[in-house]
Amino acid sequence: MPIAPSTSIKPENLITPDIFKPARYLGNELGSKHKDWESASVRWVLTYPEIYEVGASNLGHIILYNIINAQPRQMCDRAYLPAPDLSQKMRDTHTPLFGLETKRDVKEYDILGFSLSYELGATNILEMLSLADIPLTWEERKDTDYPLIFAGGQTATSNPEPYADFFDFVALGDGEELLPEIGLVMEEGKKDGLTRTELLLDLAQVPGVYVPQFYDMQPDGSVKPNRDDVPERILRRVATPIPAYSIGLVPYVETVHDRLTVEIRRGCTRGCRFCQPGMLTRPARDVEPEAVVDSIVDGMKATGFNEFSLLSLSCSDYLSLPSVGIEIKNRLKDENISLSLPSQRVDRFDENIANIIGGTRKTGLTFAPEAGTQRMRDIINKGLTNEELLRGIQTAVREGWNQVKLYFMIGLPGETDEDVLGIVETVKWLRQECHHLSNKRLNFNITISNFTPKPHTPFQWHSVSTSEFLRKRDLLKDAFYPVRGVKVNYTDVRISAIEDFVGRGDRTLAPVVRRAWELGAGMDSWWESIDKAYQAWETAIEEAGLIWKYRKVESGEWNIFDAQSPEENHDTINYYAPLPWDHLDTGIDKTWLKEDLEKALAEATVPDCAFDGCSSCGVCSPDFGHNIVVTPPPIPDYVGNFKPNQEKAQRIRVWFGKQGDMALLSHLDLVRLFDRAVRRASLPISYTGGFHPGPKISIALALSLGMTSNGEIVDFENHTRIDIDEFVEKLQAQLPAELPLIRVEELPIKSAKATQILDMAEYLVTLSADKNISLHQWQHWINEINNSSEILMEKTSKKRKKKMVNLKANLLSLSLSNVDFEESETITIKYTGSAKNDGSLLTPDHVCYMLEQVSSEALTITKAHREIILLTDHITQ
Repeated sequence: MPIAPSTSIKPENLITPDIFKPARYLGNELGSKHKDWESASVRWVLTYPEIYEVGASNLGHIILYNIINAQPRQMCDRAYLPAPDLSQKMRDTHTPLFGLETKRDVKEYDILGFSLSYELGATNILEMLSLADIPLTWEERKDTDYPLIFAGGQTATSNPEPYADFFDFVALGDGEELLPEIGLVMEEGKKDGLTRTELLLDLAQVPGVYVPQFYDMQPDGSVKPNRDDVPERILRRVATPIPAYSIGLVPYVETVHDRLTVEIRRGCTRGCRFCQPGMLTRPARDVEPEAVVDSIVDGMKATGFNEFSLLSLSCSDYLSLPSVGIEIKNRLKDENISLSLPSQRVDRFDENIANIIGGTRKTGLTFAPEAGTQRMRDIINKGLTNEELLRGIQTAVREGWNQVKLYFMIGLPGETDEDVLGIVETVKWLRQECHHLSNKRLNFNITISNFTPKPHTPFQWHSVSTSEFLRKRDLLKDAFYPVRGVKVNYTDVRISAIEDFVGRGDRTLAPVVRRAWELGAGMDSWWESIDKAYQAWETAIEEAGLIWKYRKVESGEWNIFDAQSPEENHDTINYYAPLPWDHLDTGIDKTWLKEDLEKALAEATVPDCAFDGCSSCGVCSPDFGHNIVVTPPPIPDYVGNFKPNQEKAQRIRVWFGKQGDMALLSHLDLVRLFDRAVRRASLPISYTGGFHPGPKISIALALSLGMTSNGEIVDFENHTRIDIDEFVEKLQAQLPAELPLIRVEELPIKSAKATQILDMAEYLVTLSADKNISLHQWQHWINEINNSSEILMEKTSKKRKKKMVNLKANLLSLSLSNVDFEESETITIKYTGSAKNDGSLLTPDHVCYMLEQVSSEALTITKAHREIILLTDHITQ
């Protein structure tokens, strides 16, 4: 389905130093794929509707990006939600959303896919579609050549109905096998010249593909096909994890999860009754330990990360965790590598797991008891006793932790005030029972979240009350007030109420979602102005005439699904009433969910079917497979933590350029880039000592964002000598082409660092005025500066103290670089000024200021380039 050529994207005019973190939009980071556009039969854009730092570190996003690009005749680019500054710039310049790799308008692609992993994330998707200038609904896109718009992810799989109007199709479940199948159908459809509707009909035959326009909501709330040639229920897809596809992007900027992440187990059969991911990812499938170890070892060498994470809904239920973790740490013992794990099962936390967490220092330790009393943990089927909770926390204290993070929920079914206050009593009891194990106080970081009922769980029929949340939160605040060493965070109840209302809604909510977006309820709004975001959602609900229903959710009234009008009110729940997601076949039997809810109300627990008897939930079948639990290999002997090699055998000074796109990397980005490049190159770098050993890599002088250079300096200190030519070859192979190594010199081992002997730096700066100015006038101003003894500028120190600084004292020379003109709006000047780290550094902005002072003209720097850095002992270039 070709589309007419769109407006050309000019990244040099869009991705500039004036936007925050421009390096996140470059699209050429290590691990990015750049396949040939013309030879691709199907062209995808996978988008993550969050800013780059969130999306680029999402494991599912990375895996699917790698898998699609591994398919013949298919290519896949990426897009993320532009930050507000770039978004505004795109709208001001009429620049559409583009693929990062090719910088092409996303309308030129065949398929545009969004990850919908959170109930309120749909407004970000609408924002991206708006930026792309793509109609928001499938109805508006019907019989057009726009890309097919689809969604995947947990929320899309759970209940896509509130968002059904916006998507041409929805991918349900795991995408590793499903997306390549979609690509093949797309390829054949393009080859056969199918219309948009015909292509979607073919896609609807693929298990796991839900095409909302072929289904209608019935008066009773159920969703039924509106044609005979599509399935009545749509199957959730299940795939086996492939760790090798986790090795991917190495962003220039620091991301939320700035590490290599590898999945060790998919699915969870613990049966926590509040947990939607646990229900929607069954059966549980262990990854072979050897595949995990190989992927981590290969991935760390390929990426240069200094931290990795093993991912699962419940890492501790991966029985091979101790042996895998210790084997990896043994293999990488000389690499200063840390391991982090997400929230763990406290009942499985032991000395073996404690040994594999962290590197030379302890990383955070997080457990989720969820409830404060044994009764409530039985109701939610947490499978955790007080004895197991205490044993896990005591193990942590014995192994050196003095701070632990705990997650609890309030608002659970059957909860009493005694259960709520049990959270405080549990924390105090744990501290008391651990007091004798350490001379340090055990501190807790507590997060209290509001329980939100989710589809496809036994608690999907339950409702919660905003007023009750607030009352219980006040109980906790009063009870925690006198307890020292405890920091408590509470989830905003307004977010929980909106999540609940939208997450269990039906198609009538699509206009609400759209209107909320129009009123400014983007995801960023929740953190920048939660009041504004909440008001946008509430206004949208009220305008849609659904405020009565939202108030019922807020007040905690049950039976919200079969009440079709505000007049209807029932005191009991009709468990057999149709739910908006009943047409999705997740494998979980609805009757089993009802029976499990009844067990919850009777405070009865159900064992984990991966390790005990089958609970008959309905998942294990040819369509979904069965639990796969790998027998753990023996735990190898632990050889100990990384010991930093602080030997000083060689000092190497490198002069390098910072050109092209690399000018958009900040100084901290550049430091991180060199660290990872040295790791990938396996260079014998020395380390500092202490609790935070770091590689002895020292960049002489920070370069302002947007500036280019041919004369940057970085010093390396090695613990073992290496041939200079080999050093250069290995290092350059791991650096971007726009960071060329210009010169390398081996120095005496006791030589001063370049940062200690900085003297002067030479710059070329292009300035722009508001009008043409004669050469004579420009030269006159240059001479005036050169002849001045003092040009003062007010500076503010880090301590916010103001003082006047004589900029002229820091200027060695200033001249016009180009005199071949009579008059011009722009000029290029050449200057040499102080490069010392004593506060006398003379930047291009300072020189521009001096010119403005003598000329009384408003000047703008359009380009700045550092040509050379001068050191006190010799000139280097």
